[in-house]
Amino acid sequence: MNALAGFPDGFEIGVSTAAYQIEGAVAEDGRGPSVWDTFAHTPGRVKNGDTGDVACDHYHRWPEDVALMADLGVDAYRFSIAWPRVQPTGSGAPNAAGLDFYERLVDALLQRGIAPLPTLFHWDLPQALEDQGGWLSRSTAERFAEYAGLVADRLGDRVHRWITLNEPVVHMAEGYAWGGGAPGKSLMFGALPVAHHQLLGHGLATTVLRERGATEVMITNNCSPVLPATDDEADVMAAAVYDSFHNRLFNDPILLGTYPEMLGEFLGDLIRDGDLATIHTPLDALGINYYNPTRIAAAAADADLPFDPRPIEGVPTTAFGWPVVPGGLRDLLVGLKDTYGDALPPVYITENGCSTPDGTDDTFRIDYLRGHLDALRGAIEAGVDVRGYYIWSLMDNFEWREGYSQRFGLVRMDFETQQRTPKESYHWLRSALAAR
Repeated sequence: MNALAGFPDGFEIGVSTAAYQIEGAVAEDGRGPSVWDTFAHTPGRVKNGDTGDVACDHYHRWPEDVALMADLGVDAYRFSIAWPRVQPTGSGAPNAAGLDFYERLVDALLQRGIAPLPTLFHWDLPQALEDQGGWLSRSTAERFAEYAGLVADRLGDRVHRWITLNEPVVHMAEGYAWGGGAPGKSLMFGALPVAHHQLLGHGLATTVLRERGATEVMITNNCSPVLPATDDEADVMAAAVYDSFHNRLFNDPILLGTYPEMLGEFLGDLIRDGDLATIHTPLDALGINYYNPTRIAAAAADADLPFDPRPIEGVPTTAFGWPVVPGGLRDLLVGLKDTYGDALPPVYITENGCSTPDGTDDTFRIDYLRGHLDALRGAIEAGVDVRGYYIWSLMDNFEWREGYSQRFGLVRMDFETQQRTPKESYHWLRSALAAR
């Protein structure tokens, strides 16, 4: 059976990328430095000393990449806009050359019949804003809304669907809580203000985008079904805490207008009158990035955090070591529907994919995608309104602190020559799309 059979009419199939991971050209045409430029150039932060300075050179080779998507036959392309390319210092007048680049990209996509779905923030905060406090500062939420307006002023006559933030929980956790990503702070629960300020920025930007004619605004949250390691009460409670931290901290305020009770006390002094109403501005859709479930045990008494992730045994793993559990996608979506009911808007799976070793047989990726599409079909049959599925990623790219060691692409990248070579999974998907 065709892997895409049985989905509703109009169901979107797309691919996703992110600016710092593919664009390169970090010092060209007025782009300012981002926190990821700083982080990647700090010795010991990124595997093999890799940086995004060149990456896939998409800034220069974007026509080739659009042609690959057109040949593949996808309906849509989710990409991110680099804030420091549009506003080099995160405030002030826009950099015309930066906006010109995204305008050329959007026009080329539309000419090929590919719907653009831009994400305004995928972790590359202008370094100048980080120097002023970054997302620990409330003012960054206000700057983000201004930036959103500048982008929409240029592209809003052609782009009507937007994603505000990508995976704010990951940016908070990796960037500010335990320091595995830019800007590399290790504040543990002291990072929670980053959650509130990102959510506030999302709400403010949503209003700005709608004022400029947007018909569909969403946020993309990374969500994971959470499993207690055992039935022991301590493990069950630890799993509930992790679920509140990873999932509900970013879904509840947007969908319900409240923070999870067990975390709200940490945010009380930050929340001003009207903040939750702004964050709760109705969404047109919710983006979900899914990679795997999470198994949680209670942490040791002297641990910094009250939960301890444990391996999920007895399942295949990706090159990243992530467990492959396609049924977790169905469980996640049905769980969201059960939790939020009518408050849950239509859903797009805005990222799903796997890393594999370079040069290996691509059957693993094909099986991975087929399994997750089957699970997604099951969620739709269970009554969840899912409108699209975006594969991570179009091509191998800079995988954050793992550098170029993890390969998620449908297209293989030779980072020395910049040669792009479609993999077996690309041809499999191309055939499935053509046969719909």
